[in-house]
Amino acid sequence: MGRTYLFECSKCGYRARVSGSADRGRHVAVQTILCTECKELYDAVIEFKPSSRKEIHPKVTPRFVALVNRLPPRKVRYWVKLKLVCPISARHRIRLWKQPDKCPKCGTFLEPGAIPFRRWD
Repeated sequence: MGRTYLFECSKCGYRARVSGSADRGRHVAVQTILCTECKELYDAVIEFKPSSRKEIHPKVTPRFVALVNRLPPRKVRYWVKLKLVCPISARHRIRLWKQPDKCPKCGTFLEPGAIPFRRWD
């Protein structure tokens, strides 16, 4: 079961709801990234179990929220692997972000909240 935490910057007030590193649920796997163009943290989808034939070869990387909020796939044993990209634009430069790491806005180290914001499959 994957977990999403609330990261909040004590200096500038920046807030992000992300896993904080690589995480995997039963149907979705994500990696937290920092987009240097957007200056935002995102949970980028790196693998997922498709629920239909259309999802086997996606033209656009599906967003994490869309995959978590859908019905779980049935009788699917394989995972679709995706390239690690910014969910806003595939042309943006990104880097892996693992906690504890710096705030994308001001550079102060971010720490997660003690209790997960959300648990997902």
